[in-house]
Amino acid sequence: MSPFVFVLLQLSILAYALVGGVFLAFSDFIMRSLAHTDGVGGIEAMQAINREVFRWIFMTLFLGMAAVSVFVVIYSATNIAGGPSLLILSGALVYLLGCFAVTVFFNVPMNEALAGMDLTSEATRDYWTGTYLPRWTTWNTVRTIACALSAAMMLFGLIWLTQVQMRPA
Repeated sequence: MSPFVFVLLQLSILAYALVGGVFLAFSDFIMRSLAHTDGVGGIEAMQAINREVFRWIFMTLFLGMAAVSVFVVIYSATNIAGGPSLLILSGALVYLLGCFAVTVFFNVPMNEALAGMDLTSEATRDYWTGTYLPRWTTWNTVRTIACALSAAMMLFGLIWLTQVQMRPA
């Protein structure tokens, strides 16, 4: 394995964990806190959060790791053998499916629906409490778990790979 790929895999572990930490904060206490507001306050805060999430640090990690994960899947399938390859490849796939795809197909559509809603509308408050809070948080928890699994599988695969490569021939 090239030193570049070795470092890329190490940085991927860190990035998966960082992205997962952001999602964990939302599932653990941010969404509960927003739910305890008068409704309008939580909706308004989440609308603002959804606009601000596009700032470069989080989006660079989130989108960048999707691209890196595609590379890791291809690289590990073609250049790494055995169990380490399976763990590393699986970690990248879990990120792509459990984090990136869940975001695109579940969380983002709910965010877009909420963004266009009138804060004073009863229908908005009903959507917020009956649909958005429970469903968004459930899918966010899936993303949290996927990121943690991705980091763990990548870490264990990389450790296993380095142990295999260090064995005398």
